[in-house]
Amino acid sequence: MTHHPRLIAVLAGAVVLTLGLSGCVSAFIPKAAPTTSTPTGEAVDSALAPFYGQVLQWSDCDNEMQCATAIAPLDYSDPGAGEIDIALVRHPTTSGDRVGSLLVNPGGPGASGYDIVKNSLDFVTDDVLQSSFDIVGFDPRGVGRSSAVTCYQPEQMDEYLYGLTTAARGTDAWIAELEASSADFGAACAENTGPLLAHVDTESAARDLDLLRAVLGDEKLNYLGYSYGTYLGATFAELFPDKVGRLALDGALDPSTTNFQVTELQAKGFESALRAYLEACLVGEDCPFSGTVDDAMNTVGALLASVDVSPIIAGDGRQLGSNALLTAIITPLYQQAAWPMLSQMFAGVMTNDVTAAFGLADQYNGRQADGSYLDNSSEAFSAINCVDYAYNDDPASMRAQAAEIETAAPIIGKYMSFGDIGCANWPYKFSGERGEIHATGAAPILVIGTTNDPATPYAWAQSLSEQLDSGTLVTYEGEGHTAYNKGSDCVNRVVDDYLVKGTVPSEDPMC
Repeated sequence: MTHHPRLIAVLAGAVVLTLGLSGCVSAFIPKAAPTTSTPTGEAVDSALAPFYGQVLQWSDCDNEMQCATAIAPLDYSDPGAGEIDIALVRHPTTSGDRVGSLLVNPGGPGASGYDIVKNSLDFVTDDVLQSSFDIVGFDPRGVGRSSAVTCYQPEQMDEYLYGLTTAARGTDAWIAELEASSADFGAACAENTGPLLAHVDTESAARDLDLLRAVLGDEKLNYLGYSYGTYLGATFAELFPDKVGRLALDGALDPSTTNFQVTELQAKGFESALRAYLEACLVGEDCPFSGTVDDAMNTVGALLASVDVSPIIAGDGRQLGSNALLTAIITPLYQQAAWPMLSQMFAGVMTNDVTAAFGLADQYNGRQADGSYLDNSSEAFSAINCVDYAYNDDPASMRAQAAEIETAAPIIGKYMSFGDIGCANWPYKFSGERGEIHATGAAPILVIGTTNDPATPYAWAQSLSEQLDSGTLVTYEGEGHTAYNKGSDCVNRVVDDYLVKGTVPSEDPMC
């Protein structure tokens, strides 16, 4: 049996943004909301004109929202080579003071912007934005209800995500097992997805953003992107600086980082967040740990090492190994409000009860209680990352990088290394060049960073805001991943004023 170590290259936003959510939004649609769009009618290349000139047909859907489907080119370098669907949902403005459309991306890559807007509108936007914009969620190419990546049936996904290796971690035999598992997964994705698999890169998705902007009738793009969504938004700004309206990028990625640098910094970030959790736990109630913070960190390390060698069997027969336990640990670290779930999970694992651990790992992976998967977020996550970064399959290089990651994060780093294996032999290779994004000529762009964000470290927000010629940094001094609409009145006020009025802070407000 083999286990594919889930790439922690960028945030699986589908889990983060649904963590702890319940119910649906209470929304209303003004009777006057038009049922068709009015494209901008701007001049574009003749091959793209039919796409930019299409009229969206909005229909009522659940939660008093409106839904539509746009058509985009499969390949922007050859628009006549085929078409794909882009699924959209919108919540029309609740007032007469409409600014325009606000497109929202929750991250991932692989997270559904359609679902987050349709089911949890109040989590990603506040009343101020809802009264000023038509809030538009969309599934990027390869994701969810849009033309989507398809790889495995649920039983195969279980084996791919939760299966265990027979060889010891880090050995040649262990690497070979993972390489075989990843090769099988990539081949299945290629066979079941078809030509789309070669065109799920972020640059293509950013070109879709421009297409959606024009089809919705907006001369400039107004956009709120979380986590990976910040990279998508920044890529749009680089490609179309003259079409930038107001872009708020929360939980920023540094576009110039390599896959290894992403993993190393995230390992440090999650270890820092784990330490912060333990500090709070040890002075609180119902904490399963004792002693100092260092003692507790060592206990976590011992638990990971123990299940790496001797997995714990769950009631459904699955075995909790170190990779699944790591996923269970990092999932609640995305939001401070979820830390009590971490205490419950650790208490269970310490007594060989892994129900809560699998519950958290399943939430991260989108696995439901009946063994089915909620969406294709895990498959899209891999497919998009594999064509967005360069990877190497040299064991010596991977071992050297693994040593660096473990030095940076002594407790969990060991279990976040060797991530290149998953994409090194992917059917389609990264063809671009990772580098800084300047978006020369773009209107001011807001970049929001949280000082102890484990998934997108604060240093990335600092870096992106400096790279962008018109970048402005907004710092939130706190815990958790992303800051807007998470309880900071300061952050909300700055972001709302920027998106609604175009007001750019003269200096970092240090919220």
